[in-house]
Amino acid sequence: MEPPAKAEVVQLDDAVLEACGPQLRAELLTEAAMLAQAFAPEGRTEQLFAMAATLASDAGGPAKDETRARKLAWALRRLARGPNV
Repeated sequence: MEPPAKAEVVQLDDAVLEACGPQLRAELLTEAAMLAQAFAPEGRTEQLFAMAATLASDAGGPAKDETRARKLAWALRRLARGPNV
């Protein structure tokens, strides 16, 4: 009998960000880094996660703006997890 396969943990944010394509992904990560530098210059993980949560939860704007905000939230969470992601 074979040993059970190991489960792989996948960060949903990273998977969706990867699906954006290289040009958009680079743009989002650059924009997220600029936001982080402006509003969380200490770069603390909890600050970046809080910024991402705010962006992801804001509703009421045009759908296009909400979509962009969610994508930026994905990028901010990736930055919060560090460069080895």
